[in-house]
Amino acid sequence: QVQLVESGGGLVQTGGSLRLSCAASGLTFINYFMGWFRQAPGKERDFVGGIKTSGETLYSASVKGRFTISRDNAKNTVYLQMNSLRPEDTAVYYCAARWASVSSSTADYNYWGQGTQVTVSS
Repeated sequence: QVQLVESGGGLVQTGGSLRLSCAASGLTFINYFMGWFRQAPGKERDFVGGIKTSGETLYSASVKGRFTISRDNAKNTVYLQMNSLRPEDTAVYYCAARWASVSSSTADYNYWGQGTQVTVSS
């Protein structure tokens, strides 16, 4: 049974930082492209960024330069370091796993975590 478990969310002030973790189990982690998504109330789930098995990363324009994604294949864990947080970053953040190839579309992902709330106060 595949599980993705996010942690590290919380309340932070504008300009602050948070680090999210996503621990994966039940899959061969190194074979998966790992994505981070977020969903604000009343909005669609949007791609934040992702990381290939090689460690190459890609980001949405809204977070590029502020967020950093990394992965530890030995620990089956992917991280999302969020700096310079803004109120518009407030959302539930999800990690997701997609077999092999890169995608920014929610429909292309095989597995999802339950999400973790990030709230940025102004």
